[in-house]
Amino acid sequence: MKPVNYLMSVLGALVFAAALPTTALAQDRASKDDAVAMVAKGVAAIKAKGADAAYVEMTAPSKTFVNKDLYLVVYDMNGKCLAHGQNPKQVGKDLMGLKDPDGKEFVRERVALAQSKGKFWQDYKFTDPLTKSVQPKQMYCEKLGDTAVCGGVYK
Repeated sequence: MKPVNYLMSVLGALVFAAALPTTALAQDRASKDDAVAMVAKGVAAIKAKGADAAYVEMTAPSKTFVNKDLYLVVYDMNGKCLAHGQNPKQVGKDLMGLKDPDGKEFVRERVALAQSKGKFWQDYKFTDPLTKSVQPKQMYCEKLGDTAVCGGVYK
């Protein structure tokens, strides 16, 4: 093999290898459409099974309401966590004053948006379950009675 061809082959392989983690990570990501569909699935489950039964299914370690890096959380209008798809230790806690790394009280904002808009997208930062690093996140929520049912995607 000629040195130029060999060098081009090696460079091509390196470029391909460098793209693999990004491609694999992208395939492990839920989309905004996935979040809207997951919230709709959660709302339907609450209506069909009752809140208590649905919250159990939505809370880790159950995977019924998990898709890639997408999971559901449910809050009441006082900021109390009723279901959490990644961290069951949050259930039952008042999270109203919880802040993201930029100091944004995202649960307080989420509750206010639920009360004023009903359905909405919210931007904040949160720990990504795949990379374990803080990433920009968009949360889609729908108000259901006195709760907000939410599912988010990482940007």
